[in-house]
Amino acid sequence: MTIKLLAIGKTDDKQLAHLIEQYIKRLGHYIKFSIEIIPDIKNAKNLRTSQQKEREGQLILSKVATSDTLILLDENGKQYDSVSFSELLQKHMNSGIKQLIFVIGGPYGFSEEVYQRSNGKLSLSKMTFSHQMIRLFFVEQLYRGFTILKNEPYHHR
Repeated sequence: MTIKLLAIGKTDDKQLAHLIEQYIKRLGHYIKFSIEIIPDIKNAKNLRTSQQKEREGQLILSKVATSDTLILLDENGKQYDSVSFSELLQKHMNSGIKQLIFVIGGPYGFSEEVYQRSNGKLSLSKMTFSHQMIRLFFVEQLYRGFTILKNEPYHHR
């Protein structure tokens, strides 16, 4: 299985980008992982919120194959502790799927088409964070999940 993180817009903060890269390298010991950045919509300020979500949704769905499992990082998603999240990862690996895709949407969330295509929603917190910070939190939790599955000391129980 491979895991991909799709995200709208690039990370401008070089320190955050560096930390994200460190976790991507660490994840390479456990699974094939990649981040794919979907560029921000041009002239978004001239669009209604619904139009922006629709355009971003089309771009997201163009990156997803019918065989992929799609999990949206969404404020209304299910919350897991780190151990439960690692168990979710194991469940997906055991299911035989080829690719698990997690998506961080744009500033207004996801279009209805993306919600309909998704296989689930995951919330990292009830708090609101910048999309750039969520990338770091997600890759760290993904790394933590794999260290839990391998019974390695990174996660202290």
